[in-house]
Amino acid sequence: MHLLDLLTTRGLAPHGYCLLWDPILIWLHVVSDAIVGLSYFSIPVALTVFLARRRDIEFGWLLILFAIFIMACGTTHFMSILVLWIPAYGLEGLVKAVTAIASVLTAVLLWPLLPKLIALPSPRQLQEANEQLKREACERERMEQQLRQVQKLDAIGRLTGGIAHDFNNILAIIMGSLERATRRIDSPEQAREALQHAMAASERAAHLTEQLLAFARQKPMATQRCDINDILRDFEPLIRQAIGSNIDLNMALAPTPVPVDIDRSQFETALINLAVNARDAMPEGGTLAITVEPAGSGSDSVTITVEDTGEGMDQEVLARATEPFFTTKAVGKGTGLGLSQVYGFTSQMGGAFSLHSSPGAGTRAIMTLMRVA
Repeated sequence: MHLLDLLTTRGLAPHGYCLLWDPILIWLHVVSDAIVGLSYFSIPVALTVFLARRRDIEFGWLLILFAIFIMACGTTHFMSILVLWIPAYGLEGLVKAVTAIASVLTAVLLWPLLPKLIALPSPRQLQEANEQLKREACERERMEQQLRQVQKLDAIGRLTGGIAHDFNNILAIIMGSLERATRRIDSPEQAREALQHAMAASERAAHLTEQLLAFARQKPMATQRCDINDILRDFEPLIRQAIGSNIDLNMALAPTPVPVDIDRSQFETALINLAVNARDAMPEGGTLAITVEPAGSGSDSVTITVEDTGEGMDQEVLARATEPFFTTKAVGKGTGLGLSQVYGFTSQMGGAFSLHSSPGAGTRAIMTLMRVA
């Protein structure tokens, strides 16, 4: 049988003859096949519009093949309408053969791609990935800001160290001369008193240079092995005296000894600086909590947390809090070197210092020091 024979009717009866030309049956088939065929034809149109607007689809060729298969399926339904009146069964068979080839080809290519299609991220996964990228970008920006802050503090520290060394040499000469003059002078009492004032001023200036050197991490440290718990127990009365009676002091020491190699006097100065800052942040009174917490097993560090219930700091002030000479206090109320001394001390001891605060939520200062066996 030739292809031309398939396209001829060869005296066959149309399908409507089998339905006895019953109008209800005829139109039931016509309307149903027409609706199904038109629906099938609309799907490839929708897929074509989708692919035209989303050229980034990785498996677009599969959608095109699927559209061809759907189009062929729709054509078979229109052929069913045709053969109701015209016995073109050969042409109908050819359309079905094309549909069969398209369906087999689509199925054969679809199954190997199924794992890849399943692995494609869902819209929810894409949204979560996008949010994760945003979080990572924010974290990266925060780290860059911290790096810039550290670099700025290091630069200031080097400058501060140079100034402090030179200033300290000058003060040594002044203090030595005044001390000799005080021992030898036979002048009236007022002159002696003036010299004593000069000595006191020189001592204050010497203390200032010590703070500068501590921030610059260039002050020689007299390290010794100490127990943090013992230091805080011994130093508790001075802390209470520094903060005043309207502030409650709560101390939570570590359950076991915490040995460290540090300069005890500089550590005590850091504690006083933090306590005084906390006191100034609580003019109406409040609570100051000092907590000692050894890190978990396997770690060689300990944290000393000094937390107050004071006014807190906004992010702009917090970012500059450890800069030398930066202060929000009134003129004459502070040098702006307290927190910079704490920063310099912990850094020189191989530890770290961090501040956490927000307006109205108090401030939490954390010193991290290295433990020794």
